[in-house]
Amino acid sequence: MVGFETFLEPSSTERKTGMAYDLPEGVDIRGKYDAEFAKILSRDALQFVADLQREFRNHIKYAMECRKEAKMRYNNGGLPGFDPATKYIREREWVCAAVPPAVADRRVEITGPVERKMIINALNSGAKVFMADFEDALSPSWENLMRGQVNLRDAVNRTISFHDKARNRVYKLNDQTAKLFVRPRGWHLPESHIFIDGEPATGCLVDFGLYFFHNSMAFRRTQGEGFGPFFYLPKMEHSREAKIWNNVFERAERLAGIEKGSIRATVLIETLPAVFQMDEILYELRDHSVGLNCGRWDYIFSYVKTFQAHPDRLLPDRVLVGMTQHFMRSYSDLLIRTCHRRGVHAMGGMAAQIPIRDDPVANEAALELVRKDKLREVKAGHDGTWAAHPGLIPAIMEVFTNSMGNKANQIHTVKREDAANLTEEDLLQRPRGVRTMDGLRLNTRVGIQYLAAWFTGTGSVPLYNLMEDAATAEISRVQNWQWLKYGVELDGDGLRVKVTRELFGRVVDEEMARIEREVGQEKFKKGMYKEACKIFTRQCTTPILDDFLTLDAYNRIVIHHPKGSSSKL
Repeated sequence: MVGFETFLEPSSTERKTGMAYDLPEGVDIRGKYDAEFAKILSRDALQFVADLQREFRNHIKYAMECRKEAKMRYNNGGLPGFDPATKYIREREWVCAAVPPAVADRRVEITGPVERKMIINALNSGAKVFMADFEDALSPSWENLMRGQVNLRDAVNRTISFHDKARNRVYKLNDQTAKLFVRPRGWHLPESHIFIDGEPATGCLVDFGLYFFHNSMAFRRTQGEGFGPFFYLPKMEHSREAKIWNNVFERAERLAGIEKGSIRATVLIETLPAVFQMDEILYELRDHSVGLNCGRWDYIFSYVKTFQAHPDRLLPDRVLVGMTQHFMRSYSDLLIRTCHRRGVHAMGGMAAQIPIRDDPVANEAALELVRKDKLREVKAGHDGTWAAHPGLIPAIMEVFTNSMGNKANQIHTVKREDAANLTEEDLLQRPRGVRTMDGLRLNTRVGIQYLAAWFTGTGSVPLYNLMEDAATAEISRVQNWQWLKYGVELDGDGLRVKVTRELFGRVVDEEMARIEREVGQEKFKKGMYKEACKIFTRQCTTPILDDFLTLDAYNRIVIHHPKGSSSKL
């Protein structure tokens, strides 16, 4: 292969033949042809992705098999815990590579899908970091994924703009913008529009590979101050998965001719098994790590999924499973202690509230809840936190700055040695609280509406003054499944009724009627609410819990096109 710098300009081999992509051997694209996408899906870029796929696919398959084996252990009564074989990593003194100056201060980060207007607004939002999302906030249609790559390329090159015709307004980047992190999909998700050697590519390698190939050099100049690109890594369950990412990074760095440790990544601790692997995950990524993040909504989802065969570990209403629950607070405290001991950022969780523009009193009450949550985080020792909406950023920034002052972070000032005493029992303690009919109804309403939006191309959905993504929809799904499977009694509202399939069927019918009233008949008919209801209901009532809502739903948005078909967008 030629040097990576030369890949940034089209080579003589990067040419279109008619209206088809120019493909390297063994690669087949089944998504619709688009001339703009062809610039992203160049022959050399696809070769880079194919090389990653071929080198790491067996490692990925093994890691996914290990997940299945762990699931069987938990379903047979086992509990996740610290691995005795890696005790030496947890007890030894070592630190990760020094944090790059460009991302020393991450006190407020905003997240959102890789949509063009969203990217501009988020980079201009006043946050320190914008995490552009190919994962839970994005419906992974071919159009969304490839358009997202185009948008990120333009953002890194600072040529991105967006003309909002309805408002007759043009959006462009400010001189000062947030630092860009990109979150690829998890290891488990395929990219079924791209086949390599006869099988679907791994989604995250497509996301990472195309973005890195086209942007690594420009990013290091414009954003990273010699480092980068920067990433968020989702859904890991074990350090062996972090090791694969580390090897992917090292291979990419070698091909690009950049220094080892240039790429940096923050890992989301959003599965219950991963909380027992935090030291090990950081150790595998120690040359490439910039910390861990409390992915708390997915973490709650993972708690239910991990204990799906444990009827003694039923969750209360999801609104009651917050950071004041002992198992959630313990997870946060141990993450802070682990990160600061290893010299990297400990990032807090998502504030999902969105401004309530037509009710100032309710809006201020919601903002006050956000302030209290963020004050708890910064006092505990977190170095930064997430917001779902630009309207939250000033309030969150004020809370963190009032506590941290001029310090870029709290890595070296808040050690949380008290958290060294946290045990497996602390991290697994059963959540406390009641279960109500309102909780069952909310789960059902949110799950159906989120899935309907996802089917029509939207992965980040405002519902009831919260920004919902796949994580909160997953909580709704698995909690309904858990309550149905074990026939729980709704003990929080005086009804004392058991959750049965008959009761759930009535709730679904009534909530569908409510959704139709709320969104209006016209939108309801045009939307995919009935299809979403069918899928959501099936996933809540299936005897065996599906691992992910999006795996089943993904098959319904994959559209294969014959070679040579052109896009008329």
